[in-house]
Amino acid sequence: MRQEKNKERFLEKVNSPADLKNLSLPELDVLAGEIRQRIIETVSRTGGHLAPSLGVVELTLALHYVFDTPRDKILWDVGHQAYAHKLITGRRDRFHTLRQYGGLSGFPKREESPFDTINTGHSSTSLSAGLGISTAKSLKGERDKIIAVIGDGSMTAGMAFEGLNQAGETEKDLIVVLNDNAMSIAPNVGAFSSFLSRKMTGKRFVSVKKELESFIRSLPGVGENILNLVRKSEDSLITFFTPGMLFEAFKFKYIGPINGHRLDLLIETFKNISHLRGPVLLHVLTVKGKGYAPAEKDPAHFHGVGSFEIATGTSQKDSQKAVPSYTSIFGQTMVDLGQRNEQVFAITAAMPEGTGLTQFAKMFPERFLDVGIAEQHAVTFAAGLALEGFRPVVAIYSTFLQRAYDQVIHDVCLPNLPVIFAIDRGGLVGEDGPTHHGHFDITYLRSLPNMTFMAPKDENELRHMLFSALLSKGPVAIRYPRGKGVGVPLEKEYREIPFGKAELLKKGKDLLLVALGSMVQPALEASARLENDGISAGVVNCRFVKPLDPRIGEWAGETGFVLVVEEGIRQGGLGGAVLELLNDHRVEGVRVRRVGLPDKFVEQGPTALLRKKYGLDAEGILKEAKNLLKE
Repeated sequence: MRQEKNKERFLEKVNSPADLKNLSLPELDVLAGEIRQRIIETVSRTGGHLAPSLGVVELTLALHYVFDTPRDKILWDVGHQAYAHKLITGRRDRFHTLRQYGGLSGFPKREESPFDTINTGHSSTSLSAGLGISTAKSLKGERDKIIAVIGDGSMTAGMAFEGLNQAGETEKDLIVVLNDNAMSIAPNVGAFSSFLSRKMTGKRFVSVKKELESFIRSLPGVGENILNLVRKSEDSLITFFTPGMLFEAFKFKYIGPINGHRLDLLIETFKNISHLRGPVLLHVLTVKGKGYAPAEKDPAHFHGVGSFEIATGTSQKDSQKAVPSYTSIFGQTMVDLGQRNEQVFAITAAMPEGTGLTQFAKMFPERFLDVGIAEQHAVTFAAGLALEGFRPVVAIYSTFLQRAYDQVIHDVCLPNLPVIFAIDRGGLVGEDGPTHHGHFDITYLRSLPNMTFMAPKDENELRHMLFSALLSKGPVAIRYPRGKGVGVPLEKEYREIPFGKAELLKKGKDLLLVALGSMVQPALEASARLENDGISAGVVNCRFVKPLDPRIGEWAGETGFVLVVEEGIRQGGLGGAVLELLNDHRVEGVRVRRVGLPDKFVEQGPTALLRKKYGLDAEGILKEAKNLLKE
């Protein structure tokens, strides 16, 4: 599959979308192949969203070929499919830095290029943003085209339908491209629909249609009745042969489905619809992972993948998997607890593999639900289960749980329901960058009444926390990081962890290190190094952000110096909770420093590098501890 750069005939000459317009259709087809090879080569080294980007190469070329970008605006929903877009919009020479520290983002980013209309990373935002841009353009008297490219998966989110509803109601100009790589449509129906749609949007057809409508309307007495009959016939014809009934109900002009890998069809259709006014939806059928056999065979695995061998598709990190990940330990524990307790019900939002619930889903299909990209629904659905005596476990990445914050408050915490939130990817996640770091969850959850919030120091403690959460009568959140566990042995028997009880791992006379979750091991390492310098530093495994163990105040008072370490933003985080505890318990004479992430959106990069940069490793903790003692 490898193709040398010096064999690229066209990609090296494309410095902007304007260069595409000088190429013939056969040359564009060759360019599509070159782009695929460049994406495969790059992602095999950097990791990334391979299958989504391979599936939209022709679609990307057709959009930039027909429309005048960046004056016309393309909005990529989620944005994980925008690699071809980056390659042809002036970033080809930097593409090898994709997802690397200081390099190109894996998602559209306004700071990178004027061709990136919005910053994305979470799904289902393109329609609302596109409608807002279109409305603003209309108010300014501008006629630029706004095109939102959204996948069928993103269409499962309620926000997408809110955008559709408003766009249809306002009748503003908006082209929605539905990139469908999952719906099953019979070939003969699809082909006929494609023919109908392309011909029914051509300039000649639209012009003739308008003239015919004017003539019929002018007929005295019967014109309007005849016109209504013709319209009904046309509507029934379109919706009978296409799956467009839903979108027509939203007052969109529905077109498609068409083959998303035929450049000639795509270009012809985009040219035809470019002159239409009002909301238009083009339904495009694509193959996820197109052009790379392993990705076509297993698009779920290659949706977001680490570095791999191109020839086989095998991960280059497979040999390094001796220590299981927190995600896999969570999944194994869920299966075990599901066998013991028939009331355990697992829920995920389009991430069964990413959250480790694949095996649970196979073993207990009646007690598992993937709701799609619908986190709000997932949380309130869990509340309904809890009302009837089930023990729902909602497994969602930290960054995506943000989307359901109101439901966590209103539907779970307010009625004090026993819903468990398994918050994967808590803290820094690495190369996916600022849209995916999970560094706000401590702040946005610890303020909620009735919520118990904890984080394990290792994978063994994660098992016990999950077991303990199932014994709770109220909502519980468990936060754990991305990546491998510490490597500790797993105890066969579960034990209940008393809620609100921290663990004093090491006593100290000079300083107290209060650490949470992933920061416990670095704190222990820093304590050992401080000991070599004659400093006695105690270490507390905080375990609970809420309720916070009041003994921390007692232990702090014994040393007079406290360093709080957390892999989350400092504002409203664990450090703030410790300061509140000291104040509430009137513990005086204690100097406190907080080590955490600053008031900013953290950039992309390897997790180890980012932890080092922000002082969240043993060296950083050691440095802050010494600085604190000097005060």
